[in-house]
Amino acid sequence: MSSSEVNRRGFLHQVGVGTAVAAAAATVAGQAAQAAEAGAKIKIVGVSTSLRKGKTTAAAVQRALEAAQAVAPDRIEIELIELAGLKLPVNILVGETLEPGERDDFPAIAEKLAAPEVAGIIIGTPTYFANMSSLCKAFLERWMVFRKGGFLLSNKVGGVLATGGSRDGGQELTIQSIQASLLCHELLVVGDGRPSAHFGPVLWNQGDDILQDEIGLKATENLGRRVGEVALRMAAGAP
Repeated sequence: MSSSEVNRRGFLHQVGVGTAVAAAAATVAGQAAQAAEAGAKIKIVGVSTSLRKGKTTAAAVQRALEAAQAVAPDRIEIELIELAGLKLPVNILVGETLEPGERDDFPAIAEKLAAPEVAGIIIGTPTYFANMSSLCKAFLERWMVFRKGGFLLSNKVGGVLATGGSRDGGQELTIQSIQASLLCHELLVVGDGRPSAHFGPVLWNQGDDILQDEIGLKATENLGRRVGEVALRMAAGAP
């Protein structure tokens, strides 16, 4: 093992990501090459960053995941992660340690996202005052470990969607803010694709229900499809 790999593992342990992600950092290059073989299965993970479990944001992310899987059902696996109820302490970023008994759920999530078979990540957030949820912000701040650990999310495909209480509630600005964060990690950011081909799905939550928003749901399906298509092309090594 090289000294650089040892240092990388040490860094990952310091920020609380855990042994599994540290090991992934040391072997990610070789595993990624294996995953690029023609016909290999890939995985797309969706993350709902709403403070409310099982509500409209989670439903939208699930819809996008299903559209992604429909691109190639025999090759694409999907998983939805909901951050509601999880603990993502950010004081770790400034070198502080957890309080006795304090829980940190980020390491398990980080392990999943950094796994070489994960080729795409779809993030969904509710919109508050034209910006992402506090949980989404904390989640993305903890991503510093991926960058400093050697850009562990590099070349994974990223997509973003946002829900809101009105059609023009700032969802598009929120989407762009999250996309900017993804670009800092060398993710390949895509929008909702044809025929609209804009930044990403803007969903209108009407009475705690997005099923009435046909425009938003169509864009959500387009985003999932686009993430699935690009992820497959990347896995196959296609330009």
